[in-house]
Amino acid sequence: MRALVTGGAGFIGSNIALALLERGHSVVILDDLSSGCAANLPAGARARFIHADVRDSRCVREAMEGVSWVFHLAASVGNKRSIDHPVRDVEINVLGTLQVLEAARAAGVRKIVVSSSAAIFGELKTLPIREDHPVEPDSPYGASKLCAEKEALAFGKLYGIETVCLRYFNVYGPRQRFDAYGNVIPIFVFQALREEPLTIFGDGEQTRDFVHVGDVVQANLKAADAPGVCGAFNIGSGTRISINGLVDRLRTTMDGLPPVRYAPPRRGDVRDSLADITAAHTAFGFQPRIGLTAGLADYVAWARREDVVLAHQGDHARGFGHARPQMFQRSLRSDSELSHS
Repeated sequence: MRALVTGGAGFIGSNIALALLERGHSVVILDDLSSGCAANLPAGARARFIHADVRDSRCVREAMEGVSWVFHLAASVGNKRSIDHPVRDVEINVLGTLQVLEAARAAGVRKIVVSSSAAIFGELKTLPIREDHPVEPDSPYGASKLCAEKEALAFGKLYGIETVCLRYFNVYGPRQRFDAYGNVIPIFVFQALREEPLTIFGDGEQTRDFVHVGDVVQANLKAADAPGVCGAFNIGSGTRISINGLVDRLRTTMDGLPPVRYAPPRRGDVRDSLADITAAHTAFGFQPRIGLTAGLADYVAWARREDVVLAHQGDHARGFGHARPQMFQRSLRSDSELSHS
């Protein structure tokens, strides 16, 4: 079996690519490395890397040759990034997805698994969130991911391609590097490793459903391998914790933390988040296995190892693409992503 992973040098995509290789599949990775990390790329005869933008139709068609499964993860991710750069957000998330879908149709691909986001829901009206919850996104990111979902599901119906959209809640875990636009867990952990204050936007009582990347990988592979399964599904842990509670867990995991400071709430952040994952369990057997306590310990251990490597080799050696001072020492006054990223 040959699979294409767009965005396969990124956090979730690289974990999926590795899992596919471990199961004996061949993998094509398409990534422009604008946010992905070259160090994440696997080696070996069964892995092929195409350095290209997902909006490049020629390269996407080349990557699609001989592929049976497509895992589409290439995206501009995050509410705040989309607010800062709305045109780029829609170009990548909507037009890029359309390029992937059209190439998959032309190549006769059997199954497409599209990475979507809980950001499509906007402010929540009920908890837990089922797939039929109203979709009223509060950011360009949520709107672009919703459009990408609708494109993918329409293509599936029109051209007979089995299409699954997975709506991720707050994914965390190994290979998730610091990004000021990214998830709150890596931001807090890397701040703590540098003994910098942790910034919480709002009162800290907003809640999030954190799901480990290992469980997200499981969801992708199960969805791809489930004959006849199509549609949109929530992928989360089915549990939630406040940001204040997350800090308490991290304080125990890391044996202490720097001081915490509070800042005003940010535009585009929802108050609460909790996934109903019944539909994914029923359709393709998704069942989270990694709880938050064990998952945080796993991530902190990885981050500490990565930090040691960075201290001795510098970010370019690890594929970060810019210098350490710019990456880790800039102000984080308003960039911690506490929404559905």
